[in-house]
Amino acid sequence: MKKVILLVSVIMTISCGQQKKIIYPETAKVDTVDVYFGTEVADPYRWLEDDRSDETAAWVEAQNKVTNEYLSQIPFRSQLANRMSDLYNYEKISAPFKRHGKYYFYKNDGLQNQAVLYVQDTKDSEPRVFLDPNKLSNDGTVALSGISFSNDGKYVAYTISRSGSDWREIYVIDAATGQTLGDHIQWAKFSGASWQGNGFYYSAYDPPKEGSIYSGVNENHKIYYHTIGQPQSTDKLVYENKQYPKRFYSASVSKDERAMFISESGSSLGNRLFMKDLTKPNASFIEIASDDEYNYYPVEVIGNKIYFYTNNNAPKGKIAIADFGKPAFNNWKDLIPEGEYVLDGNDVIGGKLFLTYNQDASNHAFVYDLNGKLQHEVKLPALGSVGFSGDKDDKECFFTFTSFTFPGSIYSYDVDKNTYELYRAPEVKFTPEDFVTEQIFFASKDGTKVPMFLTYKKGLKKDGNNPVFLYGYGGFNISLYPGFRTFRLPFLENGGIYVQVNLRGGGEYGEEWHIAGTKMNKQNVFDDFIAAAEYLIDNQYTSPKKIAIVGGSNGGLLVGACMTQRPELYGAAIPQVGVMDMLRYHKFTIGWNWASDYGTSEDSKEMFEYLYGYSPLHNLKPNTTYPPTLVTTADHDDRVVPAHSFKFAARLQECSDGTNPTLIRIDTKAGHGAGKPIAKIIEEQADIYGFIMYSLGMKPGF
Repeated sequence: MKKVILLVSVIMTISCGQQKKIIYPETAKVDTVDVYFGTEVADPYRWLEDDRSDETAAWVEAQNKVTNEYLSQIPFRSQLANRMSDLYNYEKISAPFKRHGKYYFYKNDGLQNQAVLYVQDTKDSEPRVFLDPNKLSNDGTVALSGISFSNDGKYVAYTISRSGSDWREIYVIDAATGQTLGDHIQWAKFSGASWQGNGFYYSAYDPPKEGSIYSGVNENHKIYYHTIGQPQSTDKLVYENKQYPKRFYSASVSKDERAMFISESGSSLGNRLFMKDLTKPNASFIEIASDDEYNYYPVEVIGNKIYFYTNNNAPKGKIAIADFGKPAFNNWKDLIPEGEYVLDGNDVIGGKLFLTYNQDASNHAFVYDLNGKLQHEVKLPALGSVGFSGDKDDKECFFTFTSFTFPGSIYSYDVDKNTYELYRAPEVKFTPEDFVTEQIFFASKDGTKVPMFLTYKKGLKKDGNNPVFLYGYGGFNISLYPGFRTFRLPFLENGGIYVQVNLRGGGEYGEEWHIAGTKMNKQNVFDDFIAAAEYLIDNQYTSPKKIAIVGGSNGGLLVGACMTQRPELYGAAIPQVGVMDMLRYHKFTIGWNWASDYGTSEDSKEMFEYLYGYSPLHNLKPNTTYPPTLVTTADHDDRVVPAHSFKFAARLQECSDGTNPTLIRIDTKAGHGAGKPIAKIIEEQADIYGFIMYSLGMKPGF
């Protein structure tokens, strides 16, 4: 490999404070060429895939230096960070959940890096700390990612993540004393703990090779059983499938410990489902559902019945039921058939079925009896999102409700009376009545009607001059719902419009909507996003130089594709932890799992050409005016490895004509996003919004 040349970054300024010139680090090139179905594709920045090399570390340091120097020139950067910190500094509390007669909930006092788990003996008694993840590290980079109570109430298994990685470690607490035991599980991934008897099941990989912990391909997921008090080395291998090393295997046990379910996924759009009757000592696993084009999940085991969710022959989802002794899919009977709207959530609480439906990207909740008869709708406070918390045998129920201007509030719900009252509500330093949200349906390129939400300050003038934060995702059957984020408020307070688009590829209208944005249909997602921007321009909400496009992960791909296809349409672009190299994404960690949505460059000549045609890395063109761009990633991102962003940023700097800044912000001791400490989140959000507001010509009054 050629030696990396790193130039000292220089930012020259003129008296008005505007950036005049940026000198970027010069990035070395290598003579790497891949051949796909006879087509040669150069990959000159391949060396940046080695994110643990000294050369890459030097490149990262130099790029961050340039970015930090640029951001430091933004005149309102510190005031914006202070305003964000002030807004975020309020008490945030989760809905309580009851376990073995006690109430548990998460609370962040305001600016704690991680939320703390509390316990109280009654709903109204004084809470005490049960587990404080802030004490697990000095800088808040160890996050609590899950807890699981043993069915006898003796133990609690808790799962942690370090520096935002997908790797998990599992520890065990004595529930009575609060003492952490000696049990310690390593190299778990996409797994919690599912209890049976004096131990639990978990999913893990073999220890990775040194140097490939955060980038190597993850293969041979296995399910183990851990007995309390024993070392991990003695854990029993319960299930593996050597025939399919690139799949996920996860175990769940019914609360009565009569049934164990195993889900196998990763090869298609859905999963295969297996079951073992734990009441029979020598029972083997039986396959319940084999067509992994669809989803199959056990909802609850009640008496001699098993309740299931599936979208097989029901693109919008349904609830089915089967006898415990005959659980195979061909014995399932529809209990609550597919309806007009998408079934998005299901819980059994107080002997009732709580079903949450998605109607035009907002939630509606209904209660059914266990025979499938509708009892009533739970009329929610407004248009927004809801999540229920309760136990199948307990009449107490809570739900959390939120919307774009409605901070997450908790309500106590009476299951029998269908009434609720406010239990806890946060106090945020803003006035929600000053803002309004509207939903608009616009036509995409092919005529498909696509919804989007617009939130802005009352009294907005449609003069084509309003700054817009345009956000989307569009993939993996994930739905975007109304939700509250304090970090948006300074942008809204200063005349900005927050726009959230429900693109094809998501789950807002069921599996058909999802498939319409996958593989050879992926361009539909980009067309939807582009059409949203064009609608806002045509209807005088804004203009091209006033639109910032933002998205993370698959949404980072969205931003990368749209800024390369229509660079003149935007005033700023923020691709966050994005999938930028569509020809090689499947060669890292669990990237192979995304093939069901994307296809791979190895599938066929046609699939390769389609991916090559929109891959952000490969569609940057020399001497082009790209919008001001801030690429973001993190050094411990083992979901979408940082090489995607590294290579894209290097190529973008090479191709840009120099009109606008093209920067990359690389966080340290952070991953794909989950579990990031609040201090890092505020710092990152201040940089992102500061870059956007500065690029769009906003002059906030802080």
